[in-house]
Amino acid sequence: MQTEVIAITSKDDEELKRAGAVIRAGGLVAFPTETVYGLGGNALDADASRRIYAAKGRPSDNPLIVHISDFSQVYMLAEDVPETARKLADAFWPGPLTMILPKSELVPETTTGGLQTVALRMPNHPAALGLIEQAGVPIAAPSANRSGRPSPTTAAHVFEDMNGKIPIILDGGEVEIGVESTIVDLTGEKPMVLRPGYISRKMLQEVLETEVELDPAIVVKTVKACEPETKVTNEAAETKGPNGAAETKNLNGEPDPQKPSGAAATKEPEAEAQHLRPRAPGMRYRHYAPKAPLILVQGPAEAVTAYILKQIEEEKNKPIGVLCSAQTAHVYKDARRVVVAGAFGDLPALAHNLYADLRDFDEVDIDRIYAEDFGIAEDANLKEALENRMMKAAGGHIVTVG
Repeated sequence: MQTEVIAITSKDDEELKRAGAVIRAGGLVAFPTETVYGLGGNALDADASRRIYAAKGRPSDNPLIVHISDFSQVYMLAEDVPETARKLADAFWPGPLTMILPKSELVPETTTGGLQTVALRMPNHPAALGLIEQAGVPIAAPSANRSGRPSPTTAAHVFEDMNGKIPIILDGGEVEIGVESTIVDLTGEKPMVLRPGYISRKMLQEVLETEVELDPAIVVKTVKACEPETKVTNEAAETKGPNGAAETKNLNGEPDPQKPSGAAATKEPEAEAQHLRPRAPGMRYRHYAPKAPLILVQGPAEAVTAYILKQIEEEKNKPIGVLCSAQTAHVYKDARRVVVAGAFGDLPALAHNLYADLRDFDEVDIDRIYAEDFGIAEDANLKEALENRMMKAAGGHIVTVG
């Protein structure tokens, strides 16, 4: 199959009619949204959803988000529409918010990953809205990348992963936000965020005037120190050894003899929950990862820089990559690849650049990547989203220093 890349300049672009016809016929089209590029198919066609899973190499129990162009479509796709859904739609749609509701019989379980709920979103991008309107059907669309890889923020990223697998990529330029939508589950007693995104819990709470919970499965727990007998179940823990130096411990809180200082443990934090069915995209499986292992280094800026420099020196015979701020890039002169994500603490820029930066490391042979945490804790809106994406890109391999 020859993949065609088509530039789209407006919601009324004539090429959207052709792309919409492909969707109606059961085919797949990649398209831009304000968050990342999506890989779209007819959400009401079980075979189209199967084609999405196959093109991505995505597990079929990982739910797809259904994209709509008008709120009236919610009543067609959801069995029950609470007032909270209307309030959130009025505040944030079109925009980077996905709502989970009980699904109607119209939506096949192939689209919902076997769940009785459906994830709904109205994207805020003219090409996306135009495509949905031209297709005349809601469009199921995960990110348009191979499963586990960094999500695409340009049409070139999509072409890299999907060339020959789909007929059309709609090129709307570089996306605006750069991380996926916030997913909020409205089917329980309290609204619950299943995936953090640009729309923060604080923003949701202000609109709903009630508490919004964060699913425990995505809470990042950074362990600064623990005794050898302490059990750590959700991430690789960096602690202080007897001489005060940084020491990597495995998931049971024990020194890991198989890893050099600061290296990542081999077991992923979600391994113990692999039997659980994900309730939303990205909850169970490893995502956003470059080809080389990535270690997220957290702590005061000076301590983070010192730690990464020490690793580069100790592993000077290996090609090391560093994802860092503009303020510290100059100190990593001995690293094989240095990628500047943005200024320290500028989290909107980090979010916008993150996936492209992670893909950048794949251009050269890298043994390991160390990533600064960029002052993530300083920004309320993007704090949880970026912690989540960085942790999952690192496979939960987190080092805490300072």
